[in-house]
Amino acid sequence: MYEWRSWRAVDLSLPSLDPVSDRPVFKQIADHLREAIERGTLMPGAKVPSEAKLMEHYGVARMTIRSALQLLQAEGLTVAEHGRGVFVRARPPVRRLASDRFARRHREKGKAAFIVETEGAGGKPSVDSIQISEMKVSADVAQRLGLSKEDMVLVRSRRYLINGHPVETAVSYLPAVIASGTQIAEPDTGPGGIYARLEEMGYRLDHFDEEIKSRMPLREEVKALRLAPGTPVFHLIRTAFAEDGRAVEVCDTVMSSDAYVLAYQLPAR
Repeated sequence: MYEWRSWRAVDLSLPSLDPVSDRPVFKQIADHLREAIERGTLMPGAKVPSEAKLMEHYGVARMTIRSALQLLQAEGLTVAEHGRGVFVRARPPVRRLASDRFARRHREKGKAAFIVETEGAGGKPSVDSIQISEMKVSADVAQRLGLSKEDMVLVRSRRYLINGHPVETAVSYLPAVIASGTQIAEPDTGPGGIYARLEEMGYRLDHFDEEIKSRMPLREEVKALRLAPGTPVFHLIRTAFAEDGRAVEVCDTVMSSDAYVLAYQLPAR
């Protein structure tokens, strides 16, 4: 999975510790390694120099080096593999262009937004953990969809992966009167995904409202997305509206923050 590079092969040119600095030694060491990662001397997937090599370079105890490495891991910059060492995290971000991702031309080509974005970043998209059910609507979803608490919704839960690594979970809620018994209720919704099927059914989409916040992940989200310690997530809730003003879907999405760059194009007039 990772590219092995020796200490000699990667000339880090790490600086020496500043003896007059009031910054703790382990944080100085973490600063040096972080800078090497950010400037590309330590590339994604590269092996970080061993504890022994770092101890020799800095002249400090093993626990000091471990504290520095744990700090980088907590920041989501590195990942430790038992028996192999510490590696720079190799997860290139997907550029999520909000102003373009749901453009109709993508659906007409049979591609959903996740596929377009992932392929644009040179990755291989896939979906797993698909679960489909019907249930009574929750209060929040009912309000967003304009339904009563007695109404039923079709629920589609799935996980998105890039090159086999999970980066996002999503749960869609659609009024059962619209989606029940249609291809939307099948594991494979077909080319273009849910939104293509809605438009084929006469619900031509007009716009999407999105709310995004950043937070630390829940325990089950850490497991589902295989998040490194200290990695936050983007929590996004999107509502899709048809041209007649009707809300036809609510999608609750949790995204690994180190897998995405959120990009926007905003008009100046």
